[in-house]
Amino acid sequence: MQLSELDELPRGILDLQAHELYRLLDGPTLLHLPGERAPALFVSVLLHGNEQGGWEALRRLLGDFTRRGEPLPRAMTVLVGNVEAARFRLRRLDSQPDYNRVWKEASNLGAQQDGPPEVRMARDCLLRMRQRGMFAAVDVHNNTGVNPHYACITRLDPASIALARAFARTMVLVRTPDTVLAAAFAPFTTTVILEAGRPGEQRGVEEVERYLRHCLTLEGLPDPDPQQATDLFETVATVRLRPGVHFGFTAPGYSGDVRDLQLLDEFEHFNFDELPAGTLFGHVRPGAPLPLEVTDIDGRDVADRYFRVDGDELRLAQDLVPAMFSPDPRIIRQDVVCYFMQRVPVFPP
Repeated sequence: MQLSELDELPRGILDLQAHELYRLLDGPTLLHLPGERAPALFVSVLLHGNEQGGWEALRRLLGDFTRRGEPLPRAMTVLVGNVEAARFRLRRLDSQPDYNRVWKEASNLGAQQDGPPEVRMARDCLLRMRQRGMFAAVDVHNNTGVNPHYACITRLDPASIALARAFARTMVLVRTPDTVLAAAFAPFTTTVILEAGRPGEQRGVEEVERYLRHCLTLEGLPDPDPQQATDLFETVATVRLRPGVHFGFTAPGYSGDVRDLQLLDEFEHFNFDELPAGTLFGHVRPGAPLPLEVTDIDGRDVADRYFRVDGDELRLAQDLVPAMFSPDPRIIRQDVVCYFMQRVPVFPP
């Protein structure tokens, strides 16, 4: 697998939905599109093949300029990511690594061209874009659970704050995982991640299109407005299944046989809510080892800090804000159960 590069849109590509792109693209592809200003806005879509909102927004945006015969206000480079997984509407194939977890290894730009093909692809992308230069980088994603639209940043600097706030009032400062595209791009360009609701939701597509159109019209990166209401959270812990855990979902008040873990199926509705200590998270086998591992941003096991077990009830041990809890078992096994966050000031005193 190699990273392809094209200097124009392949004919008919805007007629294709994400799961049809394999017909015109052999794999991960950089599309370099000219515009009235340079350097280009970098936009990545489909790093996760089941998150088609970014591609749908680009179809609308680029289709509009094409129909009107107008140039883009600014050049744009689009990375179309996991085309093969998109073909099957999956986050990734079982034979693949997560396309948004290979960038830390790829950012070792002095390394020889070895390693898995996905890492080599990511390294080539980083090298190409660093050489070309960028106005800013935008990585577009969807969630599988109920979440507000929000933006993530990896650095708490004025340009990142302003660019993220242009998408949504809610922002997340992401320290972990540090293997994502945004973390690799941040050292040499202002980078934001857009989380635009669940796949297939039209409002998310429209909001991403609006945001990208706004970014293309900017002459320079904006400054943040201290008077603008902003909710900023910082990721403090990652919750994952331990290997071999047998889990399922259940409703509150469940009193049947407990698997290793029974997660509350309503918990996705608590994403971005400030939950008090003692909130029920699920059910576990009494006396069995905790079926979840919880790591902080330094990779330390902090499960006892965030969970307590009362009989077969798994409860939160402190006040916290969950995010990206998903009701999709496949996503949970491939990625995480959820993240834990805390509120932080945007402009520290």
